[in-house]
Amino acid sequence: MRCPFCSATRTKVIDSRDAHEGSQVRRRRQCLSCGERFTTYEQADIALPRIIKNNNERQTFSEKKLQAGLALALQKRPVSTEQLDNAILNIRHRLLTCRQREVNSRLLGEWVMEELRQLDHVAYIRFASVYKSYEDLQAFREALDRLDREPSP
Repeated sequence: MRCPFCSATRTKVIDSRDAHEGSQVRRRRQCLSCGERFTTYEQADIALPRIIKNNNERQTFSEKKLQAGLALALQKRPVSTEQLDNAILNIRHRLLTCRQREVNSRLLGEWVMEELRQLDHVAYIRFASVYKSYEDLQAFREALDRLDREPSP
């Protein structure tokens, strides 16, 4: 591991702990040259399935795009960064455990909506209004009625 402060290649691990529910290892390191300390995260590099878009184009799964979409729906909502990170981890876990080489973007969108429904109903409606592209007010009202029957998160 290269030191981010002086670029030296010799560092030692001071402390190791599980992070993100055991899916990562957090390591506290110290540079043997300059003495600075820094944290690294280690996780298994497993190939996630490709995403099949509506136009049949295949794309590599992008966690950044997922995070951006969730963050947009959750903008100005009382949801912590930790809750957002956990939602992303849950979706990533579902992708890993589905054991498919390709996943339809519709299924991925449904998983995102499930996570948002549990986090915040307003964010869920924001995402669903774009994702489902409701054609009229009645379809939108029906979605609101279904949410109204559920307990708040």
